[in-house]
Amino acid sequence: MLFSMRSLRPLTIAFSLFFLLPLSLSAATTPAAPIRKSCASGIALQVSPGPAVQGSLLLVKVQSKKALPEIKSEWDGKPTPLWREGSDAATLHGLLGIDLELHPAPYEWKVMWTDADGTAQSCSVLLAVRAGKFATEHLKVENQFVQPNPEQEKRAAEDQKKMRAIYDTVTPEVLWTGKFRLPLKDVTTGGNFGRRRVLNGQPRSPHTGVDFPAMAGTPVYASQSGNVVLAEELYYSGNTVVIDHGYGIYTLYAHLSAIDAHAGDKVSAGTEIGKVGATGRVTGPHLHWGLTIQHARVNGMNIVQRQP
Repeated sequence: MLFSMRSLRPLTIAFSLFFLLPLSLSAATTPAAPIRKSCASGIALQVSPGPAVQGSLLLVKVQSKKALPEIKSEWDGKPTPLWREGSDAATLHGLLGIDLELHPAPYEWKVMWTDADGTAQSCSVLLAVRAGKFATEHLKVENQFVQPNPEQEKRAAEDQKKMRAIYDTVTPEVLWTGKFRLPLKDVTTGGNFGRRRVLNGQPRSPHTGVDFPAMAGTPVYASQSGNVVLAEELYYSGNTVVIDHGYGIYTLYAHLSAIDAHAGDKVSAGTEIGKVGATGRVTGPHLHWGLTIQHARVNGMNIVQRQP
């Protein structure tokens, strides 16, 4: 959640192709179009073209020529929500978040259902996740954010526990409306996602959000409608707001100079929720914007380009 003017580079959004492995783990292919796989019962799976790399996300669909039975979905062995849009009973949508530090390897997206005659069915696609290419940056910060004292360590641990509990909660409904948007006006790119950081000479965790340079006091807006689930000061991220958009999709807004929202608020896309600042572990004023999808920390720029 650090910002350095010399390290911020324009982020080029280029959704390159991902590798799809048929049922064999050898012979990966690089398709140029969405991938479809026909399954039993007239059901088909579709995965959008995009980079299956650390920190990215993929859109998926389950489609049928008739109304779908109850479908369960898993990504890397963990439940993944699927949802209907509008009155279309023959298509389900979902997002596969590829965590920033997910080990590069083949992973399975699997769907399961029961036929009308009671037969259990399943169908899956294997995707080869590749390592992301992230730069390393060396930054100088206040020593308390690199070597906290016992009291500060306790506070940071409590913050982490609180955030984990938030992300463990999956609201089983769509809370967003329309397209996701960037959290500042008149910006089109952000940077620093995934950078490996060396703070005061010591290696630290990678940067899990997108940084937007801005003057202190610049209004910050909700990227999408949802429920505010956290609006308070945290040790490392300073004044922080977290919004639940439903189905395990959360956005985070950090280092704010002021918070203009409260936990429990229902907000719309474009609602002002705070102002840019330099609170917590920072090198200067900026907005740190994070996106988490079912615990996977992904580049928020992706959801603006590839809408759920």
